[in-house]
Amino acid sequence: MRNKKVLFIVQAAMIAALYVVLTYITNLLGLASGSIQIRFSEALCILPFFTPAAIPGLWLGCLLANTLTGAIVYDIVFGSIATLLGAVGTYLLRRHKVLCTLPPVIANMVIVPFVLRYGYGFKTVFHGTDWSIPFNALTVGIGEVISVCILGSLLMKVLGKYRNVIFK
Repeated sequence: MRNKKVLFIVQAAMIAALYVVLTYITNLLGLASGSIQIRFSEALCILPFFTPAAIPGLWLGCLLANTLTGAIVYDIVFGSIATLLGAVGTYLLRRHKVLCTLPPVIANMVIVPFVLRYGYGFKTVFHGTDWSIPFNALTVGIGEVISVCILGSLLMKVLGKYRNVIFK
């Protein structure tokens, strides 16, 4: 018989560790930050589909990854909140394979553009009008669709075959 609390903590810790390692690798490749962020670790945002332990695991992983890759405090706090909200949304939509990939995309599209604009100073001006927030929402959304909807869906398909072994 398994201790469910221990299993939950171990799964959350493993997911956090994977998130940090994948973000670090992506950061070394120059893909983890900026307007279009294609983080391999964001594919893990589909894991709440399989286990609720992924919710704290993803939040902690994002918090640690952002801290270790030199993000500013606003990115550490609000980027982690975006990941937490996305993970909760994925968990709530776990009965819908296609829809459950959308909450991380939406959460990041709503929160991260403000961090990019006001935290990092990414400014996009067109004909004298500041388009930074909508432009950053679009570019962050593109990165999230690639990371979560495409890579995450592939991961979901692969893990689905081993669901009863990995996520008992």
